[in-house]
Amino acid sequence: MSDEPAEAPLVFKTMASAKGRDLALRILIPLLVIAALILIWSAYVRLSGVPPYILPGPAAVASALVTDWGTLAPALWVTTKITLMSLMLALVGGVGFAIFLVQSRWIELAFYPLAVILQVTPIVAISPLILIYAPSTQVALLICAFLVAFFPILSNMVQGLKSVDHNLINLFELYGASRWQTLLFLKLPAAQPYFMTGLRIGGGLALIAAVVAEFAAGSAGAGSGLAFRLLEAQYRLNIPRLFAALLMLSLLGVAIFAVTSFISWLALHRWHESSLKREN
Repeated sequence: MSDEPAEAPLVFKTMASAKGRDLALRILIPLLVIAALILIWSAYVRLSGVPPYILPGPAAVASALVTDWGTLAPALWVTTKITLMSLMLALVGGVGFAIFLVQSRWIELAFYPLAVILQVTPIVAISPLILIYAPSTQVALLICAFLVAFFPILSNMVQGLKSVDHNLINLFELYGASRWQTLLFLKLPAAQPYFMTGLRIGGGLALIAAVVAEFAAGSAGAGSGLAFRLLEAQYRLNIPRLFAALLMLSLLGVAIFAVTSFISWLALHRWHESSLKREN
């Protein structure tokens, strides 16, 4: 009798154990590096005697995060809301405009330069105009963040739609597929890796643009985001609160990148080379 049935569970257990160790290392190593950096930061603050209004220690930042949570948490929600809304609008607008551009070479030549002009114009330069014409400050911040996140998604999506294998396009034409059937069943699936790249880039840029736009707008009050809390802490020389706000912004950016990377993995890990697990 063959020993294969008895050996198969052992092989699966070994593979599962190897995957578990790999996942643990992926989580543990960055955490150890961050912990080491925090220890070095704390030791430097204690040994150098630098005052907390110049460089607070990790304990002071953690204390400010807890003490000022009632002030920082609503601002974090405002920034998060603007970032996510602008990213959703950029996804819809970028994908829709990319599909429009690839329908004709003449359409691309006519309209793609307009998108490039919007991208290369610094958002700080046009934010005063947006603040003038927008109905409210929140809408202006949303427009600024949208404009920054829009182009990476558009550019990657256009590249993906134009990178489809021409032999497959000819095959669809041979079988009498319509333009929309070719788009739906061939071009859009083939453009998924490019779209996911644009999604990850756009998520980070949407957060950066939301903060920069709020800096430019100078918005204040109960409906302000973390950018105003940063400026407020700077003006009041409340450096521990400033570091706490920076920490919240960094964690928000990491969370957005983690979510978009997970979405990309879900969409691509079963078939695309960029997400397949390699043996060597």
